[in-house]
Amino acid sequence: AYNIHVNGVLHCRVRYSQLLGLHEQLRKEYGANVVPAFPPKKIFTLTPAEVEQRREQLEKYMQAVRQDPTLGGSETFNSFLRKAQQETQQIPTEEVLLEVLLSNGQKVKVTILTSDQTEDVLEAVASKLDLPDDLVGYFSLFLVRQTKDGAFSFVRKLQEFELPYVSVTSLHNPEFQIILRKSYWDSAYDDDVMEHRVGLNLLYAQTVSDIEHGWILVNKEQHRQLKSLQEKVSKKEFIRLAQTLKYYGYLKFDPCVTDFPEKGCHVVVSAGNNELNFQVRLPNEQIKEGSFKVTRMRCWRVTSSVPMSNGPSGSSPGKSEVKLELAFEYLMSKDRLQWVTITSQQAIMLSICLQSMVDELMVKKSGGSIRKMFRRRVNGALRRSDSQQAVKSPPLLDSPDASWEPMAKLSSKLTSVSLRGISHSSSANDVGANDFHGNYAFEGIGDEDL
Repeated sequence: AYNIHVNGVLHCRVRYSQLLGLHEQLRKEYGANVVPAFPPKKIFTLTPAEVEQRREQLEKYMQAVRQDPTLGGSETFNSFLRKAQQETQQIPTEEVLLEVLLSNGQKVKVTILTSDQTEDVLEAVASKLDLPDDLVGYFSLFLVRQTKDGAFSFVRKLQEFELPYVSVTSLHNPEFQIILRKSYWDSAYDDDVMEHRVGLNLLYAQTVSDIEHGWILVNKEQHRQLKSLQEKVSKKEFIRLAQTLKYYGYLKFDPCVTDFPEKGCHVVVSAGNNELNFQVRLPNEQIKEGSFKVTRMRCWRVTSSVPMSNGPSGSSPGKSEVKLELAFEYLMSKDRLQWVTITSQQAIMLSICLQSMVDELMVKKSGGSIRKMFRRRVNGALRRSDSQQAVKSPPLLDSPDASWEPMAKLSSKLTSVSLRGISHSSSANDVGANDFHGNYAFEGIGDEDL
């Protein structure tokens, strides 16, 4: 058996025979010339070295499938992962009540099946709220962890290969919850959402929440104006004013550590407006602020490492010793590229933010509509845009026997890569070229952008 991890959490356990069955089904549907080669069967019992070799071959196979726009987004592949998740967590298919939070703390209770996928749950929530079908795609479900002050720490965006009910209940921790939030970055799209009463209410609630938690900066005069609009229940005007404020539409992350401008600096990172904003506390306690534009990031990678304990692999996911890093190569000046590293438990979520910003930029550049980026059902099957399919990393496999595997691998679709080197090294030379996420938005950068 092999463990498949998503964001450091055990997603499912699968056997070689199950993966072989998936391979044969993909070949049948898409043809032998499209599907990558699968590690061959062995007649005799595998040696420890052969077990590790097979695991590596299967990992490469899964990467190749996930990175293929057709195979990686196929219902065959995603349903395989969903079914395996449900079987691994041993949760039978039955009707349940699932609570989904809104930004204002209100709970939306929807009746779903434990086997319902992310899109099904999102549509159930939208239906309960009377959100029109053409606005559903502007919102997403996120897995969050509630902090002591009532704010939310974002873990990840729920993906189509998982079952939200199983994902949240298998964590066995009431701090983890599912929240509905807008899933775009450009505030110009607020106009589409505000056309409908429910969309306006959701956007208003999110904006109020972000201001209350200090994610959006407000001075005394602005606060007075916002309070006045709130009392008049002028929600559109409230949002219009908020759009002019610093960090509107940004996602704020938990305090973490960066090596920029020097190693070991404490930083608060926010993502929005096609950039990562840094508020850095230098060793001399001085606070510096700066932003890194996504268009000037040549590439990025997420690496993770976990020294194996004596316990079984996959048990107690998310331990404190897990080390996650997001590193991006940034064009500091016309002829100088530099790596910047963020060490954060939210590194995968940060990477997902970067990728979705690039997706929006590329759609805009091609003259397309953001509506085309969102999922649509065609004859019952889910269809996504080419830009969303373009850059993906699969869940990674690792052997459940610690004697074969000195390092556990963590991963995420879209973002994470395995680091086979020593965990204390973060050199760009430690990983191969395939471990990086190339940034298509960077390729079109011109002198005027510098």
